[in-house]
Amino acid sequence: MARLIRVTGAWTGLLKDWLNARQLGTPEFRTRLERWVHEDIVPMPVWQNLLAEAIALCPGELAVPLSIGTLVQPRHVGVLGYLVLASRTLGEVLQAYQHYERLFYGVDLVKIHVEADKMEIRWPPETTRLGHWHDSTAIAALVTFLRRQVDNPPPPELICFINPALENPAEQHAFEEFFHCPVRFNDSYTRVRFPLSYLAIPMPHSDPDLRDLLDRQAAALLLALPDSDPFDKALQQVIVKLLPDARATLPLAAEALNLSVRSLQRKLAMNQLTWRQLLDRIREQLARHYLADRSLSLGDIALLLGYSEQSAFNRSFRRWTGQTPAWIRQHGRDRQ
Repeated sequence: MARLIRVTGAWTGLLKDWLNARQLGTPEFRTRLERWVHEDIVPMPVWQNLLAEAIALCPGELAVPLSIGTLVQPRHVGVLGYLVLASRTLGEVLQAYQHYERLFYGVDLVKIHVEADKMEIRWPPETTRLGHWHDSTAIAALVTFLRRQVDNPPPPELICFINPALENPAEQHAFEEFFHCPVRFNDSYTRVRFPLSYLAIPMPHSDPDLRDLLDRQAAALLLALPDSDPFDKALQQVIVKLLPDARATLPLAAEALNLSVRSLQRKLAMNQLTWRQLLDRIREQLARHYLADRSLSLGDIALLLGYSEQSAFNRSFRRWTGQTPAWIRQHGRDRQ
C-alpha cells in the first residue's frame, strides 16, 4: 500500500509569507490558504494545488518556486527547524533531518549516500508524486536555510531533480544561478551533493541543552503518530506541542485545529473520549517514554508534561498506573 505523503500547516505558512511579501492573492485564495496554516496535516494534493495557484500569479517570471523557498524560517518546518538552529555542526543538522523528517512529510524518505569525499542527500523515485514545484521550493528552502546559518558556506557541488527537464533554457540558467552549481533534471533521484568536509562546519548558534530538549520533544511527536486517522494524529501532535508550556487546554487545542470547542468535544465524544481522558492517555504514554531516558530528572519530566510541580505529576502517574514514576524508573515495568 502506498505511503501517504503530506506536509505540515507550518509549511503552508511559507506560502502565506511569500504572498504577503509580494502583496499577491485574492481574499478568497488567502482565506483558503489560511484554513490550512493552522493544520498539522496538509494532504500533499492540497499543498500542490495551493502552490500551483500561487505560482500562477506570476506569469512569465522565471523560477518562482525558488523565490518562495528563499523566505524559509525555522517556524516553517516546526520543531525540526529549531533542532537545526541548536545543532553543533552541519553533520548534526543532517542527522536531525534524517531522523525527524517524518514529522514534516509523515513518512521517512531521505537517504544519505557517502562515496569517497562526497556526500549526497537523496529522495527516492517515489517522490515524483511531490511534483517539480514542490521539489524546487523545498530544495531552495534547504539551501537557503543552510546559507543563513553559516558564513560563506561552500555551494553544493550538484543538484539533481527527478522531474523532467525544463523547457525554457533561461529557467535552467536561473536555477544554476540560484544554487551556484550545475543543476540536472530527469535524474534517478532528487538529490543534493556536498563535499564530505561540509559536515564538520560548525553552526553559529549551537545550544546543546536546547538541542537535547528539542530532540526529546521531536521524539515525543513521533511517539504521538500512531496508526490512527489524520484528525487523531493532528490532535495528539497539538497536545504534545502545548504540554511543555502548560498550555494543553481544550480551547487552545481547538483553536490550533481551527475548530470550535463544541466541535472538538463532539469529535472526542464520537471516540467515546473526554478531553481529560485523552490528555491523561497522552501524558501517561509520554511519561513512560521520558522515564526511559535517565538523563531526564523527574522534575524535568513533570515540566515536559505540563505540570508546575513534580508532586502533581507523581499523583497523576500513581492514578494512571498504581505506581510512582520513581518505582517505574527503577523496575522498568509495572508490578504484576
